[in-house]
Amino acid sequence: MIELSGIRHTNLDISSLRIPPGTTSVIGPNGSGKTMLLKLLAGITLPQSGTVFIDGLHPREIETGWVNEFPDRNILFGTVFDEVASSLRFRHLPDKDVERTVEILLDSMGISPLTDRPVYDLSGGEKVLVALAAALVHTPRFLVLDECDSHLDNNRARQIERIVQERRIPYVIRCTQQVESAIRSDHVIFLENGRVAFDGLPTDVFAQLHDTPFYPLSLECGI
Repeated sequence: MIELSGIRHTNLDISSLRIPPGTTSVIGPNGSGKTMLLKLLAGITLPQSGTVFIDGLHPREIETGWVNEFPDRNILFGTVFDEVASSLRFRHLPDKDVERTVEILLDSMGISPLTDRPVYDLSGGEKVLVALAAALVHTPRFLVLDECDSHLDNNRARQIERIVQERRIPYVIRCTQQVESAIRSDHVIFLENGRVAFDGLPTDVFAQLHDTPFYPLSLECGI
């Protein structure tokens, strides 16, 4: 269980929040604090006050993968292989083990033809997949996706969902503007003005959002 208590940080004001294992979607208006919440959960930023624990551990003690909304901000190396392999090389793993692990991962994601391509020559969707591969290669216990679906078509976004589901990561937190995607989550958090307005099962949260721009069309139409 992820537990937040007494969080006060920039515009965030969260007295108490518990996030169960599984996939959680964080939704809400622009400026509501979604990305800042993700940064606190990932340990990128420490709260000005309050605590964050993931299964009793501080976020920086957890193996975490992060995918930014803008994939170019994730990129450190020139080729796809070097980008995906970087975290394994930083751990000084044998070259053969690194090569094998990266090959298997890229093949499972359907992007092995990109192995030797320069990352900056890829399309936006391909860059997101490479950033996701780099986040998954060390088998994180916690995966954070910060609106990485915002520049993707529906087919590519569903592909990413499938890849993440197949990895069976204990905790996946994603910030998204795609409410139709959020319906498929295990848990939904709706932020407004830095506070948690609603959280719980998707059906329960979206029932509170009827007649708002955040109510999914598929529910409206009974699809």
